[in-house]
Amino acid sequence: MGEWIAIDQWANCAALERPGFVFELRNEEGLSLFTVCTPALPEIPFDWRSPPVAFRLVPEPPAVRSSPIPPPAAP
Repeated sequence: MGEWIAIDQWANCAALERPGFVFELRNEEGLSLFTVCTPALPEIPFDWRSPPVAFRLVPEPPAVRSSPIPPPAAP
């Protein structure tokens, strides 16, 4: 995983992008979220009490697969 970078450097995130990697944003409380590089910071979750303070490049988490949809019930 990459080193934490101050959020004021977010404008330079495009230079850090790599295939198979995403950015992890962290706030003062230690909460984090994963995002791709965007010109403006993404909207923060409603339960965050502080804005992001740092970010880093991390491997993209594997996709979470849901269970298959069951077939329709017989009439």
